[in-house]
Amino acid sequence: MGTTQLETVPEPKYWHLKTVLSDALDSEFAVGEILPNERELAARFGVARATLRQALEQLELEGRLQRRRGVGTTVAPPRVGVAVDPARHTWPGAPGDDWQPIDAVESDSVPPAVARLLETAPDERVHVVRRSRVSQGQPVAAELLYVPAAAVPGCADADPLGGPARARAVLRELQERELDGQDRTVELGSARAEDAKQLDRLPGAPVLVVTTRYVSGGRTTAVAVSTYRADTCRLTFGESTAMPLLAG
Repeated sequence: MGTTQLETVPEPKYWHLKTVLSDALDSEFAVGEILPNERELAARFGVARATLRQALEQLELEGRLQRRRGVGTTVAPPRVGVAVDPARHTWPGAPGDDWQPIDAVESDSVPPAVARLLETAPDERVHVVRRSRVSQGQPVAAELLYVPAAAVPGCADADPLGGPARARAVLRELQERELDGQDRTVELGSARAEDAKQLDRLPGAPVLVVTTRYVSGGRTTAVAVSTYRADTCRLTFGESTAMPLLAG
């Protein structure tokens, strides 16, 4: 690898560096290949390491790079199209749902944003179901599904130790209710430590957070917070077929 100095440009230096690095990824590196360390890259492009980190972070956000524990920064594979279809109008766990239940616990403490959507009282018990979604052999999303205990009274005798069996019991009980409708919001976020571990990412890695509100009997009955890997996923809605998208 030769030495390339960046010329003075009107745009921010890290942004111009991002473009130069992107071209290098296309011409010099293969998918999965490990990039040289920061010291080598900074010397090659004649920039400070802080500038380099900004460019690398932007490329990670755009899905061109992945930071992997114990490995380093590698060239990302093509993104995977993941269907998030609001037209199904089915409860979580219904036939055709490809999420896998992992665990479920009962708690009287949920995130404030979820509590507002559920309109729960401060001490109201809520089932928290953890699920995982895998596509093409790799984990692409982690989910926390919040269901007030009052909405699924048949789960009162479910296994108190949690686990997949308890998660499935909550999902089965939810199927007994009539679903009026659902709505979704999508926003960019950062992976929490627990989600990062489940998704094989570093804490703080960019993620897409999909919040789904399920309505039954005229009120919010469940809220799902699904965290998708932003580096490997693109979300598709409606009836369109999920297609792979080349990163970048």
